[in-house]
Amino acid sequence: MLPGMAVKPRVAIVGAGNLGSVLALALLRAGYAIEAVVARSRGESRTRAHGLAKQVGARAVTDLSTVCAALIWFCVPDSEIARSARSLAGKVGWRGRVALHSSGALTSDELVVLRRRGAAVASVHPLMTFVRGSRPSLAGVPFALEGDAAAVRVARRLVRDLGGRAYPIAKKEKAAYHAWGTFASPLFTALLATSERVAGLARVTRKAARQRMIPILLQTLANYAAFGAAGAFSGPLVRGDVDTVTRHLRALRGTPAARKVYLGLARAALHYLPVKNKNSLKRILDSSRD
Repeated sequence: MLPGMAVKPRVAIVGAGNLGSVLALALLRAGYAIEAVVARSRGESRTRAHGLAKQVGARAVTDLSTVCAALIWFCVPDSEIARSARSLAGKVGWRGRVALHSSGALTSDELVVLRRRGAAVASVHPLMTFVRGSRPSLAGVPFALEGDAAAVRVARRLVRDLGGRAYPIAKKEKAAYHAWGTFASPLFTALLATSERVAGLARVTRKAARQRMIPILLQTLANYAAFGAAGAFSGPLVRGDVDTVTRHLRALRGTPAARKVYLGLARAALHYLPVKNKNSLKRILDSSRD
């Protein structure tokens, strides 16, 4: 902790979107006082800020001039972090304060303007998905921490209080780390959307496909958690069933985007997973135009 900083410092949240809302509520439950929710002066951002502030017993403000919070957490889109930091830099004194942002791809240097004014800064990214209408628990969620030693110490304590698990990450690793997270959730969601489209070829509606896929998806995740990727792998590729893969590719000719996804994932399976008849399957995949 910084000298003079309370064990659980008062917090100001910059941005009242999906992430900011989840963090503010989780921090409140963990015993942190939310002093303010900072938002733009007009529009939907200000409306959301007022709503969130009411939920957590805070004030909705447009700058930090009247805010005493020792911890400022930026929960804005990546492209706005540096701009938001610059716009708030001259509003208060920063020496003795901690400033955090939660970008998975960007480093703590996005807050360099605040570091130069005396703040300790860090990036604190939860490996979790945040969408409107959902309030995921942060218990057990891994948080990647990087930045100034003093800010990382504060962040590590904060993550522990949230029930999460903190671990360090180097600046140069952040882009790859975020790509990994993108595979784990957004691109996985894109795969599910593609699966719904393929279901349409079998005259199954997207709504019905979503409902019917849930059992196999849950079991696949359970298998992956228990046995790892290789142990959870099933289907025609692991059996080396060239005829079935050929039939799949023929059926997918009418949906070129889905066919490209199938080919890409099947080729990945050849590289990373146990597959029989690998050479024969590779020839089939290579002879199929993307």
